[in-house]
Amino acid sequence: MKVTFETDASMERSLAKIVTNPAEQQRWDEIDKAISHLERQLVVINPKNNRNVQIQPSSILAIESEDRMCNVRVISGESYLLGKRLKYVEEDVDSSQFLKINNSTMINVKHIQAFAATDHARIQVELKDGSSYYVSRYYIKNFRGKLL
Repeated sequence: MKVTFETDASMERSLAKIVTNPAEQQRWDEIDKAISHLERQLVVINPKNNRNVQIQPSSILAIESEDRMCNVRVISGESYLLGKRLKYVEEDVDSSQFLKINNSTMINVKHIQAFAATDHARIQVELKDGSSYYVSRYYIKNFRGKLL
């Protein structure tokens, strides 16, 4: 397969558009998996042994602020530390994959199980592991723009 690159200034920085012949549509899953393998890994600290570990951003459920560090929860149920403040983590992760829902939490939109409106004009989000978070009123417009 021949690959060509073009630029489009109107697209988001973290977005790539792949155009194929309709006959190649059956291979889109293969192409998606191949590109996912190229995903930039995130270096986090395992708090059990204080060693650095590389994890795939797609395996992250949520990133929560804890003082000057962040707690990173992954699909396997483990938690890691990230030595950055949440506002700097926002710059490092794919904005199409992660969504900030309040001042202290970012969630991976691929792992959202359900969400519903609750009291005080907030939204409760349930992730696939059963954990739940509230979207604060300040971030609701952004949340609705991405998911609705």
